[in-house]
Amino acid sequence: MADLYLRALESERKRLWAECRLKGLAKGTPERLRIEELDRLLAEHRGKPAH
Repeated sequence: MADLYLRALESERKRLWAECRLKGLAKGTPERLRIEELDRLLAEHRGKPAH
């Protein structure tokens, strides 16, 4: 069965990353900070250490 939590996190990250690229948002913006948080959550969920 598909891991819906993992898919939701990945989907949100892809959407935010596309928005950041489109708008040219710099580091430190709320969107970029959320991407960093999503990366951490994804790593924890997969059982890998976060950077």
